[in-house]
Amino acid sequence: MHDIKMIRDNPAAFDAALARRGMAPLSSQILEIDAARRAKILASETETAAQNAASKQAGAAKGAGNDAEFDRLRALVADKKAAIAALNEQAAIEDTRLRDLLMGIDNLPLPSVPDGKSEADNLELRRWGTPRALDFKPLEHYQLPAALPGLDFQTAAKLSGSRFVVLRGAMIRIHRALSQFMLDTHIEDHGLNEVWTPVLVKDDAMFGTGNLPKFSEDSYQTTNGWWLIPTSEVTLTNTVAGDTLDASQLPIRMTAHTQCFRSEAGSAGRDTSGMLRQHQFEKVEMVSITTPETSLAEHDRMTACAEAILQKLNLPYRVMVLCTGDMGFGSTKTHDLEVWLPGQDTYREISSVSVCGDFQARRMNARYKPAAGGKPEFVHTLNGSGLAVGRCLIAVLENGQQADGSVDLPAALHPYLRGKTRVTPAGELI
Repeated sequence: MHDIKMIRDNPAAFDAALARRGMAPLSSQILEIDAARRAKILASETETAAQNAASKQAGAAKGAGNDAEFDRLRALVADKKAAIAALNEQAAIEDTRLRDLLMGIDNLPLPSVPDGKSEADNLELRRWGTPRALDFKPLEHYQLPAALPGLDFQTAAKLSGSRFVVLRGAMIRIHRALSQFMLDTHIEDHGLNEVWTPVLVKDDAMFGTGNLPKFSEDSYQTTNGWWLIPTSEVTLTNTVAGDTLDASQLPIRMTAHTQCFRSEAGSAGRDTSGMLRQHQFEKVEMVSITTPETSLAEHDRMTACAEAILQKLNLPYRVMVLCTGDMGFGSTKTHDLEVWLPGQDTYREISSVSVCGDFQARRMNARYKPAAGGKPEFVHTLNGSGLAVGRCLIAVLENGQQADGSVDLPAALHPYLRGKTRVTPAGELI
């Protein structure tokens, strides 16, 4: 959510930043509601002062035995009380209007974010690794002989419908090995603290990270009101909701491996084959809570943590800076990691690492006490995939595929598979 004081002080800058995201100017509408709200509050305060003065005078009149004056002042106090209640109700209505409007406005991009309208305008920062030169036509993951016995889309469709998969045999073992490898790397090499969280959350948690109210159709809600998390960004970030932390506690760096659930409401017709875009999937998430001064350095650090996973798996990738038109709602800057998929002959997203500034912290009311003293300030929040486990399985399969239909597995996974190094064309892990 946005700082109303900042909008009051810099309406033109606010509108210019919105324009970079392809949005119409909103400062005039915001400030009109804000002015109406403040006017009602001021009028209420004025009436309260008058009520207090009348109450004091009524007491004096009563003590002096002036019944007529006492009755007049008592009636005035009652009138003021009714007026204050009406003004407070009107102020609350304007406050709700203002909050609802601010809740639906995208975060403002940092100056370093490239302008653009779509993913075609994203900026490539760097590449790592060189895609293998194959002397055969590469297959997509769901076409590979080694993977076919373990990727059961037919049974999943019978159980749940489209965009689900049942994993069996070698596929689930590699999938599980990947998640454990990611967690161990983040905990032991990167100093992240592992957290296990619920996958069902209340409205407030979804509001806090910006998933509500604007994107309710993108998530699943149970009949008793809980939401299934689209990622553990929701739970990890909200662990500090409503808190005022000491500066000495920051940064807080967390990681979690959870099931994730997304309706994919806006992706009809996209990636319908295979397991690239699923309603239920697993992800190892990273979340950091920092001071404003350190959040950009933390963004680079988190990006490097995600890159380290791909490097250890020897998977070629590139790092992209998303343009203003392709960033997520709550992000002020995002790095996407795109892994090479030979079956598609292109790079595909496997991680997004975003810095949100104080956008989520304002929604959650999460603050910290500066070390130098002074009033508490809002923390900065960051989140990133470290990585999406299913997409990493896809990348391992496609990049390790051989001409005979087998798959050679990355050396980093061998210890997690009890020394097994490949999947045969028949789907056996050996």
